[in-house]
Amino acid sequence: MAEPMILYGVPFSQPVRAVMWLLINKRAPFEMELINPGSKGNNGSRSDSYLAMNPGGTIPTMLEPDTGFVLSEAHAILCYLCRKHGWNDLYPVDLQKTAQVDWYLHYHHRNVRDASTGLVAPRIRKDLNIPEAMQHSAQSTLTRALQTLDEGWLSSRPYITGDDVTIADIAAYVEIGQLRPEFTNVYDFSPFPNVQRWLDAMMEVPGHDEVHTVMREMGDISNEPPSMDKIKNANKEALRALKAYQATL
Repeated sequence: MAEPMILYGVPFSQPVRAVMWLLINKRAPFEMELINPGSKGNNGSRSDSYLAMNPGGTIPTMLEPDTGFVLSEAHAILCYLCRKHGWNDLYPVDLQKTAQVDWYLHYHHRNVRDASTGLVAPRIRKDLNIPEAMQHSAQSTLTRALQTLDEGWLSSRPYITGDDVTIADIAAYVEIGQLRPEFTNVYDFSPFPNVQRWLDAMMEVPGHDEVHTVMREMGDISNEPPSMDKIKNANKEALRALKAYQATL
């Protein structure tokens, strides 16, 4: 029996949560190795050992112990795992349907991903010193992206690429969903009814609650940034939820 894959990262990371959600949704075994983003310490993403594995120093990274295969970048990992395990419901084999999922995944990086740069990271990661001009630009980019989703992809179908959930929805939700009132409460979605409908539907996708334990524990950060202790405790609770999941396999 193959050893479980190892996922390097922290539950608070949006891309890490995307990979966690796929794995939990499919009830696939995996181990989480905590990596502190931006740190040069032994468990940091800028440590020599981690950079030897992933020269970009980003999270997540996955390792298959049996083969030694290493892969980074969440979207690459999502696509690889779906192809490897035949999870065709979340990443279709039909060439045109696959291309539509890929279309969104490519669009995501400089559009929806700005949800973190503009609204979450500045409140959580003061060490990043994100300039106010960049924050405002990211917020504007996100609003345009939400309008595009609302008036385009989600205007006539329940999910981003059609009638069924795909990894495009998972990748999108971990960024957008973290902003909702139930979690960080830093964005008003009322101008985007189709996005709101989609957000509610995604909460019913298996694995949602386990993966978003960290955001539920973090709570509302709209008026006051969370303390480092609160961030650490949120990650600890997320790991407890992960262990509870692993115990059911």
